[in-house]
Amino acid sequence: MNKDFAFTVKCIRFDEHYQPSENTRITTNFANLARGENREENLRNTLRMIDNRFNALADWDNPKGDRYAVEIDIVSVEMLVDACSDDAGLPLIEVLKTTVLDKSNGERIEGVAGNNFSSYVRDYDFSIVLKEHNREREGFSVPSDFGDLHGKLFKAFLNSDAYKNHFNNPPVICISVSSNREYHRTENYHPVLGVEYLQKDYSLTDEYFRKMGMTVRYFMPAGSVAPLAFYFKGDLLSDYTHLELISTISTMDTFQKIYRPEIYNANSVAGKFYQPSLNQQDYSLTRIVYDREERGRLATEQGKFVEENFIKPYRSMLDHWSANFAV
Repeated sequence: MNKDFAFTVKCIRFDEHYQPSENTRITTNFANLARGENREENLRNTLRMIDNRFNALADWDNPKGDRYAVEIDIVSVEMLVDACSDDAGLPLIEVLKTTVLDKSNGERIEGVAGNNFSSYVRDYDFSIVLKEHNREREGFSVPSDFGDLHGKLFKAFLNSDAYKNHFNNPPVICISVSSNREYHRTENYHPVLGVEYLQKDYSLTDEYFRKMGMTVRYFMPAGSVAPLAFYFKGDLLSDYTHLELISTISTMDTFQKIYRPEIYNANSVAGKFYQPSLNQQDYSLTRIVYDREERGRLATEQGKFVEENFIKPYRSMLDHWSANFAV
């Protein structure tokens, strides 16, 4: 990795008192929940849903369903293009880090880093690069180098001392399945992740994560109504404990019920052959306020921000670094 690149990691607790910092990527879903007059109620209800989901899945030696609580830290990663410079770091990504509190003995158990995934450069790629590439084309296509820089920056961060000093395992990212793909249920069943689904063609998001060095598998945990997409390095089923996996499922299944209720709070369960849809009407709403329209609008604004403050000023250096990058 280029010796002039350096990463810094900052953490802030996601609780009912959470307020987004000025440097937070404001399209981040958890930041969206923490604004407005209902912010504290939003946050309390979200955290309660996460704890309830965790205890429902971790039901052994848990007769009252209240043994565990999930603590969540927002991890913000900044990158210094020149480690010797006094300039402020450029915001790169934000993820979540879970910790499981066993209230029966007060023990805190390390959870999973990743979960949610927010990225300024991804906003740039999807909201600026992809739109410009297809502006005057017939049909949809993707640039051959789409996601290359972002993937290499992510790999560089995972290989950095900053990551290794804060986290013991590679990240697991858990997001919604694609609404333009069909998934089919298999006979493979995991005691925590649930039943596995497969698809024939990887989505653009799947390919984007592949360039970040991450593989995808799709599982529908017990009590869920649709499969989740799990992006990981290594072996998802063997590298993480049951409690670690449950911390990811409970956090992201809750967020998806809020963000995409048409899929994850639907009133019917995904069948043997399943294609998600944001247009279906048979679903229930949570009592948590979430502004999906605002999120879409801000993604474009922040894509322009990273273009003006990162891509254009450092383009030649980034091109050179990317061409010579090797982990």
